Amino acid sequence: MPQQTPATPAPAAQSAPAAPAPPQIAIQADDFSFWYGTTRALNDITLQIPEKRVTAFIGPSGCGKSTFLRSINRMNDLIPGTRHDGDIRLRGDSVYRAGLDVVQLRKRVGMVFQKSNPFPKSIYENVAYGARVNGLARGRRDLDDLVERSLRQAALWDEVSDRLDRSALGLSGGQQQRLCIARALAVQPEVLLMDEPASALDPIATQKIEELIYELKDEYTIVIVTHNMQQAARVSDHTAFFYLGQLVEMGRTDEIFTNPREERTESYITGRFG
Repeated sequence: MPQQTPATPAPAAQSAPAAPAPPQIAIQADDFSFWYGTTRALNDITLQIPEKRVTAFIGPSGCGKSTFLRSINRMNDLIPGTRHDGDIRLRGDSVYRAGLDVVQLRKRVGMVFQKSNPFPKSIYENVAYGARVNGLARGRRDLDDLVERSLRQAALWDEVSDRLDRSALGLSGGQQQRLCIARALAVQPEVLLMDEPASALDPIATQKIEELIYELKDEYTIVIVTHNMQQAARVSDHTAFFYLGQLVEMGRTDEIFTNPREERTESYITGRFG
């Protein structure tokens, strides 16, 4: 009998590549409302902010976006006569629960303001201050390492490493804002809130801040308030549109800007109001 050639085994079926896992939720708001005295600034805000992404809040002035941002780490507590309803949770833990240490909350949720506010101290002491207060460094060498790491994360080390003992007030506006970012990063937060961090800066400084935001999202959850819709489109992964104290729409930034679900969102993005 003729010798039979062994059959070639059929190639194994190739499985489709697994879809990337959805991001974890860092911050969740449930029916959150907020009042300044008798004025209701936020109306039943419900949203989820994903971890290690950049989420932008957009909307006209007075729409509530900065109020909501400051509610996440309870900065609004410093304003007399305010109150809230509903809840905001950070990794499932209510930021308004009884007994919460607000100082520790603000360590976990750092804040960068519209106008840079460096302390009237040296560049080194600006970054080291929070670490000292929170006991994050065991000695001078640890503190030196933390200051350098934070300044590198804020893309400022190469510009100031030879003058750390000089006053932070001598830095340019863009450098001062990056120093404030380094100061926030030095206490090792989980979330970084930015309230129009580049609105007072020139285009070159603004570009550096935007590049920095893009790089930092690999390690931090970032929430940014901006009036600049081009900026939101450039730096954010998700966008939330606020109007008259309400959350009108939230979704992936590319979808919000190219195919919004709500007519009010489209009208604002195309410049018909706001």
